[in-house]
Amino acid sequence: MRERVGNTSILLVEDSLPLATLYQQYLEAQGHQVVLAADGQQALQALESQRFHLVLLDLSLPDMHGFDVLRHIKQQAIDVSVVVVTANDSAEVAMDAVHLGAVDFLTKPIDASRLLVTVNNVLKQHHLADLLDSYQQRYERDGFEDLIGASPVMQGVYRVIESAASSRASIFITGESGTGKELCAEAIHRRSDRSDKPLITINCAAIPRDLMESEIFGHMKGAFTGAHAERDGAATLADGGTLFLDELCEMDLDLQSKLLRFIQSGTFQKVGSSVSQQVDIRFVCATNRDPLDEVRAGRFREDLYYRLHVIPLRLPPLRERGGDCLQIARKLLQDISAREGKAFEGFARDVEAIMQAYPWPGNVRELENVIMNMVVLGEGTEITQAMLPESLHRILPAAPPSASGPEPERAGSASGASFDRRQADSEIRPLWLEEKRIIERAIALCGGNLPKAAALLEVSASTLYRKRQAWEKSPVEDAPV
Repeated sequence: MRERVGNTSILLVEDSLPLATLYQQYLEAQGHQVVLAADGQQALQALESQRFHLVLLDLSLPDMHGFDVLRHIKQQAIDVSVVVVTANDSAEVAMDAVHLGAVDFLTKPIDASRLLVTVNNVLKQHHLADLLDSYQQRYERDGFEDLIGASPVMQGVYRVIESAASSRASIFITGESGTGKELCAEAIHRRSDRSDKPLITINCAAIPRDLMESEIFGHMKGAFTGAHAERDGAATLADGGTLFLDELCEMDLDLQSKLLRFIQSGTFQKVGSSVSQQVDIRFVCATNRDPLDEVRAGRFREDLYYRLHVIPLRLPPLRERGGDCLQIARKLLQDISAREGKAFEGFARDVEAIMQAYPWPGNVRELENVIMNMVVLGEGTEITQAMLPESLHRILPAAPPSASGPEPERAGSASGASFDRRQADSEIRPLWLEEKRIIERAIALCGGNLPKAAALLEVSASTLYRKRQAWEKSPVEDAPV
């Protein structure tokens, strides 16, 4: 969002004091703030010290030409609209001014109505540009903190984090393994007013059950075998900050009751101690299971669920995120190539089509492992289909051998859609049947995701919906769609 001083601040560059005073009166009567500059040097100094919505620039200045001011604004990429004012109404001057970045042109003498209409139109355009900037920053972001992705579903995730981060309310993150739940917790912490305090993470699935209580609350010396010294737990370390409980549904039921008391009271006791400690902690938790299913199955306490499930946040799997897969893949390729000392710059188009169609059951974690595999084992500047690991080839049906022997593997087409191996048919079939076979196969390869299939086929999703409806209404052998 453009940073501005005042409501509508205007820099008026005019060496004639009577005209400058007259224009200033016109503008201030409309509620605008006006700063006067009598020459080019004063104008440049004002532009360095303050931000303006608009510059009204006379071309005939005593110390320099107005075009010199325009060039400075363009070279320094100063975010301001400029309206040129001159006594010369030639088309050549107007074109030169526009070429240098002016948005409009006024010829002297200027009456009040002409001046105000021009100024108001330019300010309205600038306001619309500000609104567009704000919209794009809020709804069309390519990423958020360390999270990458521009898909609509991720825009929703970003907005929830942005809205909830500054609250004290507990956030319950759900999502499949590898979707980035820990990155999400880190984004919440960094956007909160606790960002200067610690973020402590406890992975409830990675710590043995008999050590979990000590990891969270700490222990006294001699509290159990091996406790040779007093030790602070996550609750003490996270005081003033955020405690992230990852894979919370893996926690033992007995410990869940102690955690509930801790969340409700903000107090706890170290293992082996009778002294209570008070802390101020914001709780964020995550699970790759459905927490309500765990409650119904008796593996997760219902009261703990409702205590923590204040702001639910679902991280979508990679297969639901459209083009995010390739955006993340390109970033990973760049980072991994640099780390491994390789020269890879991108993916072949047929490889991108395969990656887009693959369902990625392991989500971003699997994607990262696949790219690491290809970078480490491959050479060159482009990832080709030959470098793909076997896991991605499994989604491509192998063509049965023809009478003349096995059909050679085809390279991907320029469109990136013909990466599969095809069997040449021995008979000519109707075009609509071939179209139906191609469409149904594309949808199947995309795991039933029709919009993704439409994108890969380079047609609109509405076209595929219409064709499928037509096929369902009439037998496939009757007539073409």
